[in-house]
Amino acid sequence: MTHSTPSPSTKTTPREKDDWRRSVRLFRSFLTEQTDPEGFYGLIAGDTVALMEQHTDLAGRTIADFGGGGGFYSRAFAERGARSVVIDLDLSEITAHGDRHPWSVAARAEQAPLADESVDIAFSSNLLEHVPDLAAVADQIVRVVRPGGLVVLSYTAWYGPWGGHETSPWHYLGGHRAARRYQRRHGKPPKNVFGESMYAATVKQGLDWARSRPDLELLEERPRYFPPAGRHLLKVPGAREVLTWNLWQVLRKPA
Repeated sequence: MTHSTPSPSTKTTPREKDDWRRSVRLFRSFLTEQTDPEGFYGLIAGDTVALMEQHTDLAGRTIADFGGGGGFYSRAFAERGARSVVIDLDLSEITAHGDRHPWSVAARAEQAPLADESVDIAFSSNLLEHVPDLAAVADQIVRVVRPGGLVVLSYTAWYGPWGGHETSPWHYLGGHRAARRYQRRHGKPPKNVFGESMYAATVKQGLDWARSRPDLELLEERPRYFPPAGRHLLKVPGAREVLTWNLWQVLRKPA
């Protein structure tokens, strides 16, 4: 009797369906960032905590939240039993939503008033596209992490659809041109000024930085808002810049 080898199933598993539902929900949420910031950042923060908990239990951890502004992420960390401090250059962002995080300080990320190896986790979301030297700031974020701790970085890629933030998609014609168009249309300059408070951060910069740190163990690297299989996009140089949207990296400082 002969037996035929069954062909691999092409059906989508329940987990894969959930992953795609998550992606659709997150991408749709960008439409409400300006009109419902509480809902938008609350959704993103909750999703971020779920991603981080795939690598560590947050309960009892101390977290440095770089660029954390009003503390949306830090509130989500607190719900999981973690303690956090917010470091953000813009005091108006720290106080913008009327509920300043009790442990927050206005300071540059690269000059954070934290001792070396003083926290369990250093976290940065959508900060690195706002600094002129991505690698140098990432290095300083790593500085404050204890041996055995995690470094979690995430930033918006310039050549992605949201690379110009509120000036998107006109940033594809140039950051300065997009800013001028925004001012003509809205009667005020954009919040994120190209060349001053927003820069053309590429996916390649983040990938190169991670590989320049052999002292760190790379645990995860993928487009933040895509399902896990989206990590394969990072292997395609041109496509990754346009399709990644936001690069998500998790690294561990060896004990």
